[in-house]
Amino acid sequence: MSDPSITHEGPALKQIVEALLFASQKPISAREIVAALRAAAEAAGENPLIAAFAKTKEGDVVEAIDALSADYAAAGHAFEIRETVAGWQLVTSPAFAPWLRQLFPESRPARLSAPALETLAIIAYRQPATRADLEAVRGVAVDGVMQTLLDRQLIRIAGRADVPGRPLLYETTSHFMEHFGLRNLEELPNATELRRAAAIIAEANSEPAPPSAAPEPAAEPPGAEVPEISPEAEDAPPQPHE
Repeated sequence: MSDPSITHEGPALKQIVEALLFASQKPISAREIVAALRAAAEAAGENPLIAAFAKTKEGDVVEAIDALSADYAAAGHAFEIRETVAGWQLVTSPAFAPWLRQLFPESRPARLSAPALETLAIIAYRQPATRADLEAVRGVAVDGVMQTLLDRQLIRIAGRADVPGRPLLYETTSHFMEHFGLRNLEELPNATELRRAAAIIAEANSEPAPPSAAPEPAAEPPGAEVPEISPEAEDAPPQPHE
């Protein structure tokens, strides 16, 4: 049975791009998609339905990806196209993570410690940076966390500094960009955004403020005794009535 979405004139560029995104196991760039279209045209020989895409430009591919993203959003699909530093990839929506974790329990990502995150943030904003630069900011040795970041391919050695001793320089990797969903370093939050995020977190973690005007306690009748309440009793949970 033939696919009704493919006419006698062959598939549209949007459909071909969708197939490439679906089949790719990693992000694929517009340049790689254009190369695949040209290679397919060469391999097809005289087939006009395939050769028609040999002159496709990268801008055409980007337009097709934008159209696909709009289609997915309008249809409410459980997947979306995500752009990373390495290109585009078809991924499931983050809203479905609770169920997907149960399907792949062994794929839970290892979390970075707070010191490792702090060190990574310094490198991201000050790269390329030397180990001495990082220790000057953090005030502690960073040998252990640096090895962790290197092992996880979040940072790499970018050369040596042109200072006495020629210390190694470190910078973030493309894997760092993909892991945090960044297309370029300009998408890192600026100081204003960081302060706003910190304020939101602090507000969410703070205790609710006491009411401005507490109601006056009811007057005790003459001669009534007010029982003393010990600190232990104040913290005790209410008991059910018998």
